[in-house]
Amino acid sequence: MKKRATYYAFSGANTALTKVTTPIPTLHDGEILVNISYTTLCGSDLHTYCGLRNEPCPTILGHEIVGTIAEISAKHSGLDVQGNKLQVGDLITWTVFASDPNSANYQPDTPQKNDRLYKYGHRKITEQDELHGGLATHIILRPHTCIRLLPKTISLRVAATINCAVATSAGAIRLAGTIAGKNVHVAGIGLLGLVTIAMCKELGASNIIASDVNPARLEMAKHFGASHTIDLSERENCALLEASPIDRFIDMSGSPDAMELGIETLGLHGRAILVGAVFHQRPTKIDAEQVIRKMLCIKGLHNYNYTDFSFAVDFIINNWQKYPFESLVEREFPLDEVNAAIDYALTHKPIRAGLYMDSSTAKR
Repeated sequence: MKKRATYYAFSGANTALTKVTTPIPTLHDGEILVNISYTTLCGSDLHTYCGLRNEPCPTILGHEIVGTIAEISAKHSGLDVQGNKLQVGDLITWTVFASDPNSANYQPDTPQKNDRLYKYGHRKITEQDELHGGLATHIILRPHTCIRLLPKTISLRVAATINCAVATSAGAIRLAGTIAGKNVHVAGIGLLGLVTIAMCKELGASNIIASDVNPARLEMAKHFGASHTIDLSERENCALLEASPIDRFIDMSGSPDAMELGIETLGLHGRAILVGAVFHQRPTKIDAEQVIRKMLCIKGLHNYNYTDFSFAVDFIINNWQKYPFESLVEREFPLDEVNAAIDYALTHKPIRAGLYMDSSTAKR
């Protein structure tokens, strides 16, 4: 009898996920079967659940995932992207997408924008295509997925976030350019903002200013390396941004008010990296004259590339115990309580809620 997998299907906004048990299919060439160890609920999962994002349904939500190899198919290289040998039982992380380099519009610098993209946690369930999301016991990694081997001692709660939030933060850092010796302003203190602050700290930023409207989040930012915090709920609190030129502005909030202020307070040759505005809102106003006179650079980032992914993996391996990353998963649930986990995340708005597949992976 074939081994079976369990997943929880999302079929429509604000509707409870339903449990499905299915046989695990025979792997195709180049695929890897993974036993999921831990999944965290990303903000985009919650936006989809609430109807703020549209995904093909039914689908398996969840893309911040970590797990162990259960089977490696024929014709897979058997290596991770760094050339390390992969074996059954190895703990791995992988890109949130599989990008076919043989596509006509493939660009190595932006593989996440390929027109033949296979994106985990964002696909419709079909008879031929299941086990592609994190709210499940198993996932099948398709060919052209970038994989990295992880040390088995790493916290699963932290490792699960690498292939979304941490890698996206790494992409923002890349686009921002030189960080050492710079005054950096990070707006939006969720997981992306906190990771970005810690990265800026490790890269030698002169000052790191964290801004948000939530005092508790601003207090968290101090533990990740912020030298100053600003509560944006009152404009008079923003004097610090005008006191000295800001060299780098990284927006993780998606708030037009925050983006306008951040760009406005950049100094000469300043760079703004916009990451958080991935949902519908009012247009953001930009003073073109000031962009010209200050010679500003404004860039947008959606997801990340392979360089960003490997930077993220290395950053977490080296720093996950230096900063309180484990505390950011504020509550854990077993997989069969996924609906309770979603309800908790929507009601309490933690940085992350986590789901473990069995008790041995809880609090690890």
